Amino acid sequence: MNPPSNATSRSKPAMLGAAHTHTDSYDQPPKNIDMIKRRQAHLGGSILFYHEPVHIVRGEGVWLYDAEGKRYLDCYNNVASVGHCHPKVVAALTEQAATLNTHTRYLHENVIDYAEELTALMPDPLSVCMFVCSGTEANELAMRIARTVTGKRGAIVMENSYHGNSTLIDELSTVAHPDPQTRPAHVVGIEPPNTYRGPFTDIGDENVSNRYANLVDDAIDKLENNGEGVAAFMCDTIFDTQGSLEAPKDYFKKVYHKVRQAGGLCIADEVQPGLCRTGKWWGFEHYDVIPDIVTLGKPMGDGHPLAIVVTSQEIAERFSQQAYYFNTFGGNPVSCAVGRSVLHICKEEKLVDNCHNVGAYFRKQLEILALKHPVIGDIRGKGLFLGIELVKDRNTKEPYPELAAKIPDAMKQQGILMGMTGRYGNMLKVRPPLIFKEAHADLVAEALDRVLTLLTQ
Repeated sequence: MNPPSNATSRSKPAMLGAAHTHTDSYDQPPKNIDMIKRRQAHLGGSILFYHEPVHIVRGEGVWLYDAEGKRYLDCYNNVASVGHCHPKVVAALTEQAATLNTHTRYLHENVIDYAEELTALMPDPLSVCMFVCSGTEANELAMRIARTVTGKRGAIVMENSYHGNSTLIDELSTVAHPDPQTRPAHVVGIEPPNTYRGPFTDIGDENVSNRYANLVDDAIDKLENNGEGVAAFMCDTIFDTQGSLEAPKDYFKKVYHKVRQAGGLCIADEVQPGLCRTGKWWGFEHYDVIPDIVTLGKPMGDGHPLAIVVTSQEIAERFSQQAYYFNTFGGNPVSCAVGRSVLHICKEEKLVDNCHNVGAYFRKQLEILALKHPVIGDIRGKGLFLGIELVKDRNTKEPYPELAAKIPDAMKQQGILMGMTGRYGNMLKVRPPLIFKEAHADLVAEALDRVLTLLTQ
């Protein structure tokens, strides 16, 4: 029996303010309503964007095409990292799939070659790969390693974080569990270093860094006092669900020191900020720290189900002495052929530089746009991962989620796909493929100008 349309066990996170989970949530029936009903009848957890969901049938580079042939500039889909259907990725996948795909308990060059090439891009001592199939699996394995190696269970994460959907990683995703009282004892959330609207503002960069980093002390004490101890600190270094934050430069250094002093490991969730996106190979490089464990997800395979845990030889050996790990298809020949091709494309097309340069240009265009539209309170982020915070008043910084929820639909009408995010549902998220160019940024800025003018008149 179908539940009532308004039945829900918990409220929808603010960041999903433009998403739909039931056919009755549409103001007017979309033209593809029959297809939507079929989907929602047979796909558990079916979430769709836009009041008129787009029916995508083809992709090429930074463009997506719907069933009617309309073209959309993709500014949302980060998993297609080097662009939709990149010819070299398609060739690597099909050639290897036509030759062999099997589990990882046979010898094969692809997985070894890929591990060597990937870890060569990591700082020492990060030299060991463990292959899985999704970012959730990577974060799950990272926590298992941390718990095994430290002998403790507790995790420190950011408030409003998202790290995946397994049982353990869902517990660490505080966006799904906003009430600290309902969380298990092994999870403690701390305030993210929001220098725009957080509890510590206008007190100088160093003071802000200290005040936010010192919040870890209480989290450590809580986990020690309740008997869980600190196994790990896990953080997405672009702070996607918190609103594409830019942490103070030495924030992670201070937090990592505190966590390690408490006997815990530091996990950098690089599923989104990793692989060139922020203008460096890995997001953590902006903060001059070296994590104990790095987790990588589907962007490593241009959307192919490929994910990796990278750690040191010492940690890997300590884990293997106490635990037994294998993954049937993590690191299979096809996945690794795809992963190698993605790395090669990133190098050949100089995508680190592209993300840095085009991202800087894009941000400048958005800052110019903010001079015209007072609803833009702040623009932040790094490389080709930018956030636009919408406010009702720049002085009070009151969030404007009602406006933010309308913009993805309005931008879709302009032929541009983008999303929204953030703790208060008032952030526009711009996260295009890594091959995005200045001309594409101009198209987005021009369209956003038209949409903001229309919606705020």
